[in-house]
Amino acid sequence: MKPAAFDYYKPETLDEALSLLDEFGYDAKILAGGQSLIPMMNMRLARPPVLIDINGVPGMTGIEIGDSEIVIGGLTRHYMVEHSPEIQNSCPMLAEGIKLIGHSQIRSRGTIGGSIVHADPTAELPVMLTALGGKVTVVSSEDERELTPEELFLTYMTTTIEPNEIVKSVHFPVIAERTGHAIEEFTLRSGDFAIIIAAASVTLDEEGLIESAALCIGGVDGIPVKLEDVTDELIGEAPSEEIFAEKCAQIVDLVDPEKDIHASAEYRKDLCVALSRRVLKKAADRAKQA
Repeated sequence: MKPAAFDYYKPETLDEALSLLDEFGYDAKILAGGQSLIPMMNMRLARPPVLIDINGVPGMTGIEIGDSEIVIGGLTRHYMVEHSPEIQNSCPMLAEGIKLIGHSQIRSRGTIGGSIVHADPTAELPVMLTALGGKVTVVSSEDERELTPEELFLTYMTTTIEPNEIVKSVHFPVIAERTGHAIEEFTLRSGDFAIIIAAASVTLDEEGLIESAALCIGGVDGIPVKLEDVTDELIGEAPSEEIFAEKCAQIVDLVDPEKDIHASAEYRKDLCVALSRRVLKKAADRAKQA
C-alpha cells in the first residue's frame, strides 16, 4: 500500500522544526529514522496530514561520554552506538542490546530517540532505559525538560511527550565499579519483535555480595516493568544460580501478560522467569570480573 496524502517539511534548524510543531500540533509527525512510522503510514495505520523531516537539523547526532553519564543525540543512528568502542566500555548493556534491534538495515537508519518515542514495550531501548534508570531530554519552543522512564512511558506506544516537543537527547549512566550488565530476549525468528525481553544490572560490594540490582521485563504490560520486588530481596546475598532461581520464582505472581497468537500468558510467564534468571546470573558473573 501507499501512504495517505500529506504535506512534507524539511526544517534546517531545531528552532524551525519546533516552530512547525507549534503551527501544526497534533496534525504533525516527526520523521527521524522512519523505521516504524513509514511502514505504519504505508499500511495506513498512521495518517499524519503533516510530516516534518528533522534529518537535516544539526546538533542532534553524536555520543558524549562523561564521568558518570552518556549523552546520545536523539537523531543518533543505532549503528553508531552499536559500533562505538566507548559505549562498549562505558555501558556494555547498551552496546549488547542495540545489536538485538531488528536487522542491520534497520539499525543503519533507525534512531535512538525514535525508538524510545515509539514506546514499544518489547523494544530493546525502552527496556534498557528503564533497567538502567536513564532519562530523556525533550525540547519545545518554550522550554526543555528531562523525563525518567516512569515519567515518560504511559502505555503501549504512548508517552507523555507533548505534540510540540522533540527528543533532543537520551542519557544513560556510565557503568559503576564492580557492576555487570546483561540483556536477552526470546523471539520466534532472528530480528523479530521480542516475545519477552529481560535486562539486568548487578553491582557487588567488596566482599562479593549483591550491593544493588535492577531487573526489567518487556512484553508483560503496556510499558517495561521494573521488578523491584525481586531485586530488593537480592541485596546482601551472595550471587548464585540457586538464589536467582529462588527469587525469580515469584515473578509468575508479579506479572500479568496477555495472550496472543504468538504465546499464551502462561508461556510468557515462564519466559520471564527463565530470562530473568539468566540475565541476573550473567550480570553477576560479569560484575565479578569487572
